[in-house]
Amino acid sequence: MFSIFFSKNAEKQLDKLEEPIKYRIVSAIERIKVRPYYFVRRLVGCPYYRLRVGDYRIIMDIKEENLIILVIEIGHRKKIYKN
Repeated sequence: MFSIFFSKNAEKQLDKLEEPIKYRIVSAIERIKVRPYYFVRRLVGCPYYRLRVGDYRIIMDIKEENLIILVIEIGHRKKIYKN
């Protein structure tokens, strides 16, 4: 099973969200701990992956050798890909 870590930026973005959205995002992240590649897609031209939760996207890096999922960024789909 993979361990999940949040970057400081991702923690701040998660704290700014409303409670129902925050709950959905956290439960989706917990769900992918067992088989992350089944739920995520690789970003084009980038080594990171994305997880879709409604209108929100979670950008993450998966370290297979250490069984770590690093959540890099959380945001609305309109703004997340512009960075």
